[in-house]
Amino acid sequence: MRTLAELIELWYQHHGCNLRSAADTLRRLLAMAEAMGNPVADRFSAEDFAKYRAQRLESGVTANNMNREHAYLRSVFNELKRLGLWKKENPLAMVRQFKIPEKELSWLTVDQIQTLLAELENCRNKDALLVAKICLSTGARWGEAEGLRKSQLRNQSLQFTGTKSGKNRTVPVAEGLYDELKAKDVGSTDRLFQYCWGAFRDAVERCGLVLPDGQMTHVLRHTFASHFVMNGGNILVLQKILGHQSLTMTIRYAHLAPDHLQEAKFLNPLANI
Repeated sequence: MRTLAELIELWYQHHGCNLRSAADTLRRLLAMAEAMGNPVADRFSAEDFAKYRAQRLESGVTANNMNREHAYLRSVFNELKRLGLWKKENPLAMVRQFKIPEKELSWLTVDQIQTLLAELENCRNKDALLVAKICLSTGARWGEAEGLRKSQLRNQSLQFTGTKSGKNRTVPVAEGLYDELKAKDVGSTDRLFQYCWGAFRDAVERCGLVLPDGQMTHVLRHTFASHFVMNGGNILVLQKILGHQSLTMTIRYAHLAPDHLQEAKFLNPLANI
């Protein structure tokens, strides 16, 4: 007679507490259970979730967010089943997620990069310029670059820790940028930068750059990856630099390669007629 919320607490006790975003994930799951009336777990069905999902979509929640909630709750049952704490089938196993149209990846041209860097040069918060340079030089996420410490500068490379994938990665940088970072005075703290997202946002607005929702700072990561591929970089090397666990994420940039699908010109049946 355990309720869905009790099952979620059981999952958290045996597995969820070890996740990077453990507390936030637990909060989301319990909120879902409450919104569905916290049914007896043994009677929770795919239909119950489908009704909940429909209500959420009507209230304005995006399909992408619903896919995320679906994945969270499905994984609860999967993990409890592995641990022998759930004997029935996963009630969400046969529920299909929504297909999400692929978003356009916005990236900056060389002229736009130069304009943005010049604007960042004029910011009172000088850290925003250096963090942007790191993102453009390594493809790092803004948070990874902003959180860098001097101890993460080694052998003309930057070591990123606490990444989204949970795996550390090391990316070489140009000598000039490395020397600039090594010379930065951090006082008694090891942290290289203050929080400077706001200064970056203001600089973007002053430049008149129009970016898709959610890509304010992420455009720097997309810009690195796009120029890397356009300049002839290897897609597998790019995967390692960006820290993507799956090549599927990296392959989104493949169409920017100079020779992308050029074989179509020469290997089609009309080419030899």
